[in-house]
Amino acid sequence: MDEARAREDAASRLAAVQERIAHAAREAGRDPAGVTLIAVSKTFGAEAIEPVIAAGQTVFGENRVQEAKAKWPNLRAHNPAVKLHLVGPLQSNKVKQAVALFDAIHSVDREKIARMIAEEQDASGRSLELFVQVNTGSEEQKAGVDPLEAAEFVARCRDEFGLRISGLMCIPPVDEMPALHFALLRKLAGEAGVAGLSMGMSADFEIAIAHGATHVRVGSAIFGERD
Repeated sequence: MDEARAREDAASRLAAVQERIAHAAREAGRDPAGVTLIAVSKTFGAEAIEPVIAAGQTVFGENRVQEAKAKWPNLRAHNPAVKLHLVGPLQSNKVKQAVALFDAIHSVDREKIARMIAEEQDASGRSLELFVQVNTGSEEQKAGVDPLEAAEFVARCRDEFGLRISGLMCIPPVDEMPALHFALLRKLAGEAGVAGLSMGMSADFEIAIAHGATHVRVGSAIFGERD
């Protein structure tokens, strides 16, 4: 595919997602500007990302620190307005790199990680937007704090570690109705005193918006199916 066609296709897919977001927001009686689209570019290289940037997208998400470190410093050098969000799990040995590279982390899920982020922010002078990941389905294989502990954990992150917790994040179980989990996350956010709701992906972001999502994480609907 030539460069002009790639840019045209990227712009078309991005515009379609933006229109779906706007429609879902209006249907929910919300201002579309209150929903941040995070274009999740995991597994896609610079050649796929650049046309999406050229189409006007400025917020991107990555799942892995190492993958982001390999491709984003050069992309951001040429596109300084871009913001980068870590939407995947964060290992303790990657905290220093993550704080240096990302503008937001959506997967704060345990005290050790919270403490290390706080220490690294103090050392680097950076202040990231942070979301606490909640395991709304109580799945053993999935990261995230227990729903019953979410409010207490947010308070501890703020009071003990001085972190700027903007909201909560969840990934619903694949075999359950996502609306139930989005509604739960919204309830928990109210109890924790945070406004941000990072929820909804390509298959269900419109449902998430109906339940108050402030950040939707959309990959395949923008970049196409992954190999």
